Amino acid sequence: MRKFIIILSVLLCGVPAEAQFLYRLPPPKPLITPADTTEIFIIGDVMMHSAQLSHDCEFFLKNIAPRMQKADFCIANMEFPLGGEPYTGYPAFSTPDWYAEYVARCGADVFLTANNHILDRGTKGLRRTIRIYDRMADSLGIRYTGIGREPLILERRGLRIALINFTYGTNVAPQEAEPDVMRMRKDDVAQSIRLAKEQGADFIVALPHWGTEYRLNHDDTQEQWAKWLVRKGCCAVVGAHPHVVQDTTHIKGVPVIYSMGNAVSNMSAENTRLELAVTLRFVHEMGSGTVRMLEPQLDFMWCTLPGKLTESYATIFVKEWANRKNDWLTPSDYDNMMATLERVRAATGIKAY
Repeated sequence: MRKFIIILSVLLCGVPAEAQFLYRLPPPKPLITPADTTEIFIIGDVMMHSAQLSHDCEFFLKNIAPRMQKADFCIANMEFPLGGEPYTGYPAFSTPDWYAEYVARCGADVFLTANNHILDRGTKGLRRTIRIYDRMADSLGIRYTGIGREPLILERRGLRIALINFTYGTNVAPQEAEPDVMRMRKDDVAQSIRLAKEQGADFIVALPHWGTEYRLNHDDTQEQWAKWLVRKGCCAVVGAHPHVVQDTTHIKGVPVIYSMGNAVSNMSAENTRLELAVTLRFVHEMGSGTVRMLEPQLDFMWCTLPGKLTESYATIFVKEWANRKNDWLTPSDYDNMMATLERVRAATGIKAY
């Protein structure tokens, strides 16, 4: 027996190491597949009514600025031209340059320019607005979209996300020499979408300025356009203009937020002070290279007027202030916020808080 063991040992020693085992253990697989997420935070109509001009704007977006800054990209609908003095509010806006700079300092990276007020100071006012935004691109990194048919491509973590911004119209008739504000014309929007695809966009987000003002539910034109945008390949539709929150839906799995409402304004009509912030998240799976969009996150916000919560205007997240009635200068405004929230949620079916 001892002789057999010695002979077997000699034979094994003579076999190459890699042949001594019939099976090899596979390398361990990672428990979590590495993935990068890109976040886009979108707010609605940033306005400057006449009454706002006499208040310190530093309070306007102060409470939501950390969220704006945290996102990879923050998008704001700038509902005015920078037309120079005299500064005016509704119905024909002309807003000070420092207001746009303030919104940028709060965290906005992209300004939407295709809206019905962009020509309130005519072609001259539009050209001046573009010059200021171009200057801000150099100093603050601001980008803007809604002028011309070229989509704006955002790049982050290996993803390319295209933004398509267009408006149903402008309050002042366009002039022949004006820079081309992107309008709600299917040939033009289709061209922009096609250009986005040609430039390798992984996702295309439509940002229309549309709908019926002060109506809590979308109209037939919005629905027809939303279906068309989905057929053309948009991954999300996030709208503005009605000055109130409207209902949301999915069309063939694509989320459609018909209207976010205002971000900050002097409006006080029913439902105009409640608004939505929309967060879009895009995931790049590093192992497989696949990309996907997560379900949008919706957060209700409230624009407080002077003397209600602070001495100025202040946009807040409803969730963060829902149990802080005692912090209001005017506690009845807290009741107004909560009643508006329940009314709008009931009318739109939005379950978010």
